[in-house]
Amino acid sequence: MRISLCLLSTFLLCLYHSTHGASPLDQKGPNCRTRPTDIVFIIDSSRSVRPSEFEQVKVFLSQVIESLDVGFNATRVGLLNYASSVKNEFSLKTHKTKAALLQAVKKVQPLSTGTMTGLAIQYAINHAFTESEGARVKSSGINKVAIIVTDGRPQDGVKDISARARESGLEMYAIGVGRVDKTILRQIASEPLDEHVDYVESYSLIEKLSKKFQEAFCVMADLCSTGDHDCQQICVSTPGSYTCACRDGFTLNEDGKTCNACGASAVDLVFLIDGSKSVRPENFELVKQFINQIVESVDVGESKAHVGLVQYSSSVRQEFPLGRFNSKKDIKTAVKKMSYMEKGTMTGQALQYLIDNSFAISSGGRPAVPKVGIVFTDGRSQDYINDAAGRAKELGYKMYAVGVGNAVEEELRMIASEPVAEHSFYTADFKAMKEIGKKLQIKMCVEENPCECESIVKFQTKVEELLQTLTKKIEAVSKRLTALENKITV
Repeated sequence: MRISLCLLSTFLLCLYHSTHGASPLDQKGPNCRTRPTDIVFIIDSSRSVRPSEFEQVKVFLSQVIESLDVGFNATRVGLLNYASSVKNEFSLKTHKTKAALLQAVKKVQPLSTGTMTGLAIQYAINHAFTESEGARVKSSGINKVAIIVTDGRPQDGVKDISARARESGLEMYAIGVGRVDKTILRQIASEPLDEHVDYVESYSLIEKLSKKFQEAFCVMADLCSTGDHDCQQICVSTPGSYTCACRDGFTLNEDGKTCNACGASAVDLVFLIDGSKSVRPENFELVKQFINQIVESVDVGESKAHVGLVQYSSSVRQEFPLGRFNSKKDIKTAVKKMSYMEKGTMTGQALQYLIDNSFAISSGGRPAVPKVGIVFTDGRSQDYINDAAGRAKELGYKMYAVGVGNAVEEELRMIASEPVAEHSFYTADFKAMKEIGKKLQIKMCVEENPCECESIVKFQTKVEELLQTLTKKIEAVSKRLTALENKITV
């Protein structure tokens, strides 16, 4: 009877997966809609912005607009183009469809004169966000957002006029490019500054910021289905919130979000972390949080997962080898104590170190134990990475590549194991690393499939056939016994 119940429960589990498809974690519906907002882009087209660069700004605008729910009762979009003067390309009331907005953006041409950023912000207050230009009244609860893109030092003041803009209810985002004065960006932007100020080294990278704004204007109707949750395995929706759960065979950790999913087998895991000067100290602290987020999901132990950490810049430094620490707490404490190297970016040299040293027996590597490398970088490597990246994969290491900011996605793909889409991650913003951490926890863990449905269904069918045959035999024996009893009675 126990075997039958076990078989039945396993069969039903298989049936659920075959009829319902992916797990709740993988089911992401189109429930992320943008809240009704009045958005005005304020775009610098001074002479320092080359025509090709201005085209890249237009691509950025188009990508953000593509993600919006555009409409008279939804999100309205306006565009101010400025240099020494301000040109109202289109107002909040001009275009009522996304297609019309995208066509209008394509037609915008640079003004190619000076840089009067303060004048442009003043124009936005006096004209762009007025009811006559299509802005909705304050009492309607509609957010009013100005997104300013500039690449130079303004020829007028911005501090006071930006303060007035914020006081009037505008949420101000400042995007700086190239040699922009970052102090000016902070004077323009709303608080908190780390959410409203962005910087990229060149216009070729500005498109990468579009995802940030897509997420910024998104309203989560169902946090589980949109993926905006911290659950490692299963998300259970509740009104306005969610709770986390784990699949059969896994237990929920104390944090209430991650599952003990990697304890089934031993693994040697080494982090290879970029500590170059472009990362900056405040972001390096976020990198350390990212490492500990992954560590939290790993079942660390003497016969389970061993973790090592290597930091690199112009040189390579082993922070601690595999097996030095046998508890999550000790590993996380050591990660927090790691100091920032702050020099160049020699990713190729670091990968070679990983091959020559990190997984060696002398550094704690265990024979016949799977090897996993997680490489983090925020910029282009200053040396050649192809050979070392290829060799790591030839040796059977499972390589994950995580890039942030100015990281080169081609290099990430070169480092990552196949399939590359499952082993390579990129985000423009260090603060989004937490989301990558969630995905990496799930992909990195090797989970045994408790329900190999095809085999179990075949077994179920065979058992049923045997039971039917046995039933027929019992019926035949029963008939013979009845006949025998009748003869004896007679």
